[in-house]
Amino acid sequence: MKVSTTAAVAASSEVAGDDGVRRPGGEVHAWLPGQNQTVCGLQLSRTRLRRFPHVPFDYSDTDVLTEADPEGYVCPRCLAATQGRREGEKGWVRTNPRP
Repeated sequence: MKVSTTAAVAASSEVAGDDGVRRPGGEVHAWLPGQNQTVCGLQLSRTRLRRFPHVPFDYSDTDVLTEADPEGYVCPRCLAATQGRREGEKGWVRTNPRP
């Protein structure tokens, strides 16, 4: 199976949506279809996370989850891995180079 570059959702539970399609609930992680682990490194089989290949992982770090949302927790490590760096941000800056 080909590994996808678009992250989907793996969650700890599922909820039936308004249209009858299953939706993720509980703890939500990013998952690349074709792999047996989440983006943050959790194994799907050992943690018993359910796969949702039809749901894209489109959460951001500014999203606010309320009690009405079926998702209770979005993994911050998965958020960081899928968002990447902000534009113009570097990892480090050399301030005093040695001769």
